[in-house]
Order: sequence, then C-alpha cells, then structure tokens
Amino acid sequence: MQNIGTGKTEEVRASRPFTGRSEPGTAESVQEHLLVGVSRTFALNIPQLPDGLREAVTNAYLLCRIADTIEDDPLLDTEAKDLFHTAFLESAESGRGAEDFAQDLWPRLAPGTLEAEIELIRESPGILRVTHQLLPRQREAILRCLSIMTRGMGQFERTRSRGGLSDVATLEKYCYFVAGVVGEMLTELFCAHSPHIDARRDELEGRTVSFGLGLQMTNILKDIWDDYENGVCWLPREVFEGNGYDLSELQPHHNGNGPSFSASMQHMVGIAHSHLREALKYTLTIPSNEVGIRRFLIWSALLAVSTLRNISLLPLFTEGSDVKVSRWKVTGMITLSNAVIRSNAGLSGLFNIAARGLPLHNGNGSSIIAERESKTQ
Repeated sequence: MQNIGTGKTEEVRASRPFTGRSEPGTAESVQEHLLVGVSRTFALNIPQLPDGLREAVTNAYLLCRIADTIEDDPLLDTEAKDLFHTAFLESAESGRGAEDFAQDLWPRLAPGTLEAEIELIRESPGILRVTHQLLPRQREAILRCLSIMTRGMGQFERTRSRGGLSDVATLEKYCYFVAGVVGEMLTELFCAHSPHIDARRDELEGRTVSFGLGLQMTNILKDIWDDYENGVCWLPREVFEGNGYDLSELQPHHNGNGPSFSASMQHMVGIAHSHLREALKYTLTIPSNEVGIRRFLIWSALLAVSTLRNISLLPLFTEGSDVKVSRWKVTGMITLSNAVIRSNAGLSGLFNIAARGLPLHNGNGSSIIAERESKTQ
C-alpha cells in the first residue's frame, strides 16, 4: 500500500459561515449534488431541515458515507482501511491532507463501486472545506461522531464473517458505532440550533441511540443477502440458535431457510421495532414549531417501520427489493405526516398504523407485549 498523506499537502481553510441556501457552483451546492447521488432517502428528508442546520447535517451525512465507503470496499484489507480511516479523520480534524487522501483512495476502490461513491471520494476535499466552515459546536459534534465511528468500524472489521455476531448485545454495539453515534451527533446539532430543543436535551439523549439502532437494524434485516454476498452477516447467532437455526447454514437468495429462520427474523423485527418506538418518542419531544426537524425524523421512522412490516409479512424474502417500501407508499406517508406534523397524537397514530401487527421485543430478547393500537404520547 502506498503511503497516505505524502506529497503535496492541501490545507482546508475556514472561509465564511453559512448564511442561507447554497449558490450554484459553491461547495454547498456540490454537497447537495453528492447527496442525491448517494442516498435517495436522505436526499428527501435532509432538505426539510432549516437553514444552517441543513448544511451541517448534509456535510455530516457525506462524511459518514465516506467512512462507510472505505469500510465496505471488498478489496481493501483491514490495514488499508485503518490507514484510510486515519488519514480521513486527520484531514477532517486538521484541515490538511485532504487532496492526498482523495487521490490515494479513489483509484483503489473496487471496480464495482458505484460511480456516485467514487465521485464522493474525489470531491471529499471540497466536503472537508465545508466542514471547516461550520460553527465550532457543529464541527465538534461531527468530528466526535467520525472518531467513534471509524474506531468502531475498525474493531468489527477484524471479526466480520458470514457466521454472524454472537448475540444481540454485540449487534447493538455494532449498530451504535455505525448509527447510534450518529443519533448522538444529531441531538447535539439540534440542541445547537435551538435553545428550546436544548432545554429538552435530557429527554432526547435518553432515546437518541435507540433511534440510530432502530434504523440500522432495519437496514441490516433488509440487506442480509447483499451483506452475505459481501462476505458478512450481522445477524446475532443467539436469537437464531434459540429458534433452532444455525447461521452457518444460511443460504443466500433461498426461501427454503424454513420456519426456524422465519421465527428468528420475526424476533429481530420485534427488537428493531422496540427501538423505533423510542425513535417516535424522540421525534415527539422536538417542539411542534420545528416542523422541518420533525419531518426529517418522522419520515425516517415511518419508512423504517414500514420496511419492518414488509419483512414481517415476508420473512423468507430472497431479495432486498422484495421488502422495499414502494414509491406510492412513501408519497402517501409524506403527505399524511405533513398534514399532522405539529400533532403528537397524529404522528403517533400514523406510526401505529404503519407498525400494526408487528412483534415487539426489547434488546436482550425478552418479549414485550405490544399494545399495537395505543397512542404514544
């Protein structure tokens, strides 16, 4: 592996703070373009956020995707990933070496890498310039998130396999590193944005990690076959063995995995559902006048719980597309949630409709009886 951070050094300098919407050709407009390329979902809900917060969250998301692109590359070995993560974090913290990082990384990405992700790496110096234009409190929250995320990714990279994780606690630890810490960052960004939100910090912080875990577990369940093809399984052996299924017998794209597998998937749906219930409570804690933030949060929670319902109805699905939420349903979800965005009872009702029939389990696997039609206040 060639050395990272050698050669000509580019310093990313702070210039001006954000004052509103981006202008064509600016670094902020490049961010918006890149966001559309790497995430259909977040390209939909991040623009709902108010000025100042929107740019920071866009930047944070793109930085996390850069870390994720390094982590997911099938041709980079563990040492290479560690070195690239270190170089990336150093560039984010110091503002130096961004050009070297990008030029070293993008030619080494696997041939099957999406063009949008290659462009993301090529444009990473500009993204890092935006990072250094953010307010100090915003930048500090983002850098903390990246530091914890890259360190945690490195820990799990060394043990990744198709044999699954040992138990639910280990799964939740993994989900914390890649998503729960993002929830913590978002809480800090929200609190920095509004003193009224900051006044509710304690209530938010008690649920912020669950928000991230619920979204990540949903993605893990939806993407089990894609992950398997990439040589990894994030499912907990504890749950599957408890239902009589050995994950070493996992057969990709094959619906003959049987009732034991199906029961285990239902159990995992129940755990993710319990975290998303906390995500709903988190959303309802945001003041009703912060409609942009509430849209950003409730759209994510509703999409995730709708995906869980599809998985619950078809636990032996063979392709992620089998349980993908349809465009018309997403459109309906957005329309209905916008109509009641200021109402806690209204948003709770929508969530309960989307989650109807889902099992509910807490993280250590013990059952919780769901009151499916009850309102969450």
